[in-house]
Amino acid sequence: MNEKTEELRDIFTSVTDGEDTVTESQEDTRGSLEKDERTVDERLGTLIHQMRERYGFETPLSDDELRTVAKRYYDRESDATIAEELGVPESTIFEARRALHLVDEGDADEVDLVAIREREEDDATIATEYDVDPETIRRYRLVAAAKEESRAANDRYRDEFDSLLADADLASRMATDVREDGLEDATEGMETDVSF
Repeated sequence: MNEKTEELRDIFTSVTDGEDTVTESQEDTRGSLEKDERTVDERLGTLIHQMRERYGFETPLSDDELRTVAKRYYDRESDATIAEELGVPESTIFEARRALHLVDEGDADEVDLVAIREREEDDATIATEYDVDPETIRRYRLVAAAKEESRAANDRYRDEFDSLLADADLASRMATDVREDGLEDATEGMETDVSF
């Protein structure tokens, strides 16, 4: 050992209270897209509870049923299908989605929601102009209000739903892709024309 190395060793030993080596135990952990230890259902429940407290929305659906609505929405199921599963009217599902900020372009048929939201005329007058029934205009206004409410919260609730439900789907798809890619790589170049 040269003089510099010995000097560094002495400094190291004095700093580490006389220990000759320093090691930290390591634990093998599996990777995950989800950093939170709670389950998706628990996190959804917390999110829905926060939204109920903040917005005070009324719905005949329980928190469990609202979780189902959110999950099925991300599974791209229609309001009619979700309503049938939960045994409630389709309008109840729409109202629940609206309250949870889970509305999208499909709910408004490419209509200028801002223009409709800002109009002061009644639904019947606007419906005549757009050649639709007043109930459709009412729905558009509700979608516009939900989008505005979501925007006012910086889309944080919608982003959290995306994180929980879209990432869960992404993780599942990625795991499948990895398994398929791994098998493909392992069998690449192998002769497969074998007769028994």
